[in-house]
Amino acid sequence: MSPESEVGPESAVVLDDGVPTAARVYDVMLDGKDNFAADRQVAEASLAVMPELKEVALHNRAMLHRVVRHLAAERGITQFLDLGSGLPTARNTHEVAQEAAPDARVVYVDVDPLVRVQGRALLRSDTNTRVVTADVRAPEQVLAHPEVRQLIDFGRPVCVMLVGILHHLLDEEDPGGIVAALRDAAPIGSYFFITNFTRLGDSPQSAELERVLLSQLGTGRVRTPAELAAFFDGLELLPPGIVPLPLWRPDTAVTDATTVGVRFMTGGVAVKG
Repeated sequence: MSPESEVGPESAVVLDDGVPTAARVYDVMLDGKDNFAADRQVAEASLAVMPELKEVALHNRAMLHRVVRHLAAERGITQFLDLGSGLPTARNTHEVAQEAAPDARVVYVDVDPLVRVQGRALLRSDTNTRVVTADVRAPEQVLAHPEVRQLIDFGRPVCVMLVGILHHLLDEEDPGGIVAALRDAAPIGSYFFITNFTRLGDSPQSAELERVLLSQLGTGRVRTPAELAAFFDGLELLPPGIVPLPLWRPDTAVTDATTVGVRFMTGGVAVKG
């Protein structure tokens, strides 16, 4: 299906292929096909600064699989709100969750309309999964969206996923306030899964990557460990806490945890008590 195709009764989506988006740049990093030249330009400039970024993207995806599987299989979570979900790729949130819990419900939310087009084309027959076009910077609107409300019961615990999205929010957009609004709306027993680009000390590589992303994409804040930890305020972190992504309950031993590819992005999972 082409990016401009219509899905359902909604009007056709109009895309500006000259403006890069975070979802499509991430698609480039995962060797996807749903991206434009502008997205590839940002990805290439970023990889020129930090060639390990494709590895980082794969680690982010692998942690998503481990976290969703753990919460669905071992914590009894059957509702997932995947914010800034990006384009569909191999082993998406709903596939992992529904393998462990067939009745699991998943709502994908992304501001990029291409995500809705591609996602809904794949999910026509899945009544337990929705794809919604909305902006995480307006959490109240996301939470009140009719399709979110149709599928997610906020009277029961939910996993709120902010996987690789908060670094695409500028400080002046108050990402901490956004997380707090989501935390306050979620019921007791809900989980928050957050990952973010993390500054490697005073590494000039981290600072240069941030400069490239901010100048070409308009987003891409590389935050300190303390800034990332603040997103979990009011929540109880699950072991092993906030760690480089491959170190969160790995399926196989991590033989070298010192590389940029392992350390550049960190994250964790916490529960609302």
